[in-house]
Amino acid sequence: MAKERFFLELTPPSELLRDAPHVVIVGGGFAGLKAAHTLAGKTVRVTLIDRRNFNLFQPLLYQVASGLVSATDVASPLRVMLGSAPNIQILMGEVEDIDPAAQVVALGDQQLRYDHLIVAAGATSSFFGHDAWQAFATPMKSLGDAMAIRRQVLSALEEAERTPDPDRRQWLQSVVVVGGGPTGCELAASLNDLLRHTLERDFKQLDPHRSRVTLVDPGERVLRAMDPELSRAAGEHLRRCGVELLLGGRVQAIEAGRLVVGTANGPVTLEAGTICWTAGVAASPLGQLLAERSGCSLERGGRVVVEPDFSIAGHPEIRVVGDLCSYSHTADGHPLPGMAGPAVQMGGWVAEDILARLQHQPHGAFAFADFGSMAVVGPLFAVANLRGLKLSGPLGWLVWGLAHLAFMPDTENRISLLSKWLWLIVTRQRSALLIQDSP
Repeated sequence: MAKERFFLELTPPSELLRDAPHVVIVGGGFAGLKAAHTLAGKTVRVTLIDRRNFNLFQPLLYQVASGLVSATDVASPLRVMLGSAPNIQILMGEVEDIDPAAQVVALGDQQLRYDHLIVAAGATSSFFGHDAWQAFATPMKSLGDAMAIRRQVLSALEEAERTPDPDRRQWLQSVVVVGGGPTGCELAASLNDLLRHTLERDFKQLDPHRSRVTLVDPGERVLRAMDPELSRAAGEHLRRCGVELLLGGRVQAIEAGRLVVGTANGPVTLEAGTICWTAGVAASPLGQLLAERSGCSLERGGRVVVEPDFSIAGHPEIRVVGDLCSYSHTADGHPLPGMAGPAVQMGGWVAEDILARLQHQPHGAFAFADFGSMAVVGPLFAVANLRGLKLSGPLGWLVWGLAHLAFMPDTENRISLLSKWLWLIVTRQRSALLIQDSP
């Protein structure tokens, strides 16, 4: 007998789950995917909605941008990871409205009723009110962004190879990265390695010593959220590798191929063929929509203020997790950071809490396990703070690599990434240097 299948509200579900509670998850990122995995195989109907059909491993986007790995190495199809679960339906689309009173989400011309709603819509890039800058500075929040940076850098190098004008060649070989957090440092370090070592081997016209990568940040040091000792080690390593640090300055203007930074000594103008933006994030617009529909509170950055169980005030059936939530019920009162570790723990705990409530069983309070922070700032060099244990250099890189492989949700991607990292270590050759046109 063929296995019975069902499609939630699109057609009548199977008898086994016809009357089961319906959990709708909005967003297939770290938090949403973990929640779905936790609910897989349980006596609940689950609908996972995402505007993409894949889960993106954002911490490694910079490796796509710099040609270390391909897009498929950091993205895993949601249906491959969850499609075999008999109680999970995956829908590709964008939630356009939420009605908390009727407990309905609108997906195009369809309306899905829910008993429990988990909103894990994530965040987008923020240009701090200067949205016009996005036309000239590519952000780093999506797979399309990373591929656009790679295309721009590689296209600039190809043009430089056939350009007789030395000034234009210098401009084409220059990159500016705005934002000295983990993403900015990782991107700057990887692009710097690409420009210097790939040019030396693969291009005949270009001088790798004329390549210029500048990292801009308003703080006095890179990686300000990390321990000062590790931050200093990261900055010193970046400088040794050839990355120029412009610290203590704020961006005042960005136009095509040109960026102006205000410093204590006056404005500094940087000219580069590629400008990348990693300086800020903004909460998903679903946070504002949820606030308008439910009256819940938002913090200044647009994140939804949640209760200790991640619900919003007045609506215990609605949970907000991941980058979209502002969770300040911690020992020190500081909100949890928008990182993969907290997101995974939030998603798993909320799913377990829903199951416990449905079974009328007690469930312990959420307790975030902070395993530390880390950032890679060059080939075989990373800094890591593991609950007080400070590591830098090759040992830090080894811990960083193992941690990222552990968080990677797909086994095939783990194997692919490990093989490409080892190949890079042995040969210094990157495997994803194709210039692909935009759709």
